[in-house]
Amino acid sequence: MNIEYNLKTEDLAESLEKLWSLSSEKIRLIERNYDDSSGSPVFTIEGKYTTRGWTEWTQGFQVGASILQFDATGDEEFLELGKKQTVEKMAPHVSHTGVHDHGFNNVSTYGNLLRLQKEGRTPASEGEKDFYELALKISGAVQASRWTTIPDGGFIHSFNGPHSLFVDTIRSCRSLLLSHRLGHVLMGENDRKINLLDRSLQHAKATAEYSIYYGEGRDSYDVWGRTAHESVFNRTGGNYRCPNSQQGYSGFTTWTRGLAWAMLGYAEELEFLAILDDEELDDHGGRTEIEALMLKAARATCDFYIENNPVDGIPYWDSGAPNLHRLGDYLNVPSEPFNLWEPVDSSAAAIGAQGLLRLGRYLSSKGKTDEGTRYWQAGLTVAKYLFSEPYLIADNEHQGLILHSIYHRPNGWDHIPEGQKIPCGESSMWGDYHARELALYLQRTNSGESYYTFFGGLD
Repeated sequence: MNIEYNLKTEDLAESLEKLWSLSSEKIRLIERNYDDSSGSPVFTIEGKYTTRGWTEWTQGFQVGASILQFDATGDEEFLELGKKQTVEKMAPHVSHTGVHDHGFNNVSTYGNLLRLQKEGRTPASEGEKDFYELALKISGAVQASRWTTIPDGGFIHSFNGPHSLFVDTIRSCRSLLLSHRLGHVLMGENDRKINLLDRSLQHAKATAEYSIYYGEGRDSYDVWGRTAHESVFNRTGGNYRCPNSQQGYSGFTTWTRGLAWAMLGYAEELEFLAILDDEELDDHGGRTEIEALMLKAARATCDFYIENNPVDGIPYWDSGAPNLHRLGDYLNVPSEPFNLWEPVDSSAAAIGAQGLLRLGRYLSSKGKTDEGTRYWQAGLTVAKYLFSEPYLIADNEHQGLILHSIYHRPNGWDHIPEGQKIPCGESSMWGDYHARELALYLQRTNSGESYYTFFGGLD
């Protein structure tokens, strides 16, 4: 990446205004034209959102988009739409025992609505508050019940089964943290009270130790900050066996969206730890040890992102994709979504940019100004290019907001337009949602509003 150190948040104000204007039209377009009976919208094909059955992990982004739109613009139309859709669509996601995605679906909906109420942005209705809190309490406990014990702790296993740790699940730990902060526990056999903070921290430790590499000689492909999408464990003894990948090229390359989930997940958890008392963390290893582990993971993944992406910070879908070498000196030129060999993934940029910004702010708050500035400016650089052509889409007929997102390249699920050789020109529900999150984060920074966190109002 070529980090633009002279870039300021206010330089993006015009782009943010344009994004929110386009966003309102995209939300209305989907609401008018998408057939919910077919399942949750996942990605676009020829500009129209369609479903893709694998797991139901994207509906919270569809509903949450309206809530973020209200947050950014104050337009009551979108608040009412977000509330209505949360009631009508999200209940099955609260009790969904078959997925590792509660932090995506339920924090984006119930969590955002509770946050707005706690921040004083919406009326403080006790009935609504209790409704949101109950949903979040249950969601965190259900997510925590997907538990695999290993010799040195445990983790929330993926939908692949008890042997499978996904790197992206780190961001679903938000559901456990909110549930814990609201005073909830998971009740186990014999009425055993299972602490949700403890499970979240154990999962963060397992992800940091098995999904992220630090250049310490773990295997022949051990590079500082590289991530494996899936880590596989032997279910008989619980021992770690090997890296694997579901959506990346291989277990020995870095799927960039998985990398981005880790960047953002650890940065957010570091922010959450700051609102806890030292005594609360003493029972789980202590603040010093916990923060050191998370900070190492956040730094490593953010460094890998900076060092292994094109100059504009928009990544290709996997850092080891087999045909990247055909692009020549691709890291020293802007990303090219219309190339002949490998697709870019703008959704990874939308997620990763927020991780860079949050880590930068966190380090600066700890007095590490030079290091913090590097990450902060890297995040601004990514946002600058993501919120402009050829990524931000102004086509009134296209239901997407951010173009050139990739879902599952190995399975061949992504649409390849006529005349092209690789997937391009399409959007995803998670990419559009996280672009809105990123825009809201920057807008609040510009306006001096309260700092935007997933636990806003509970600190």
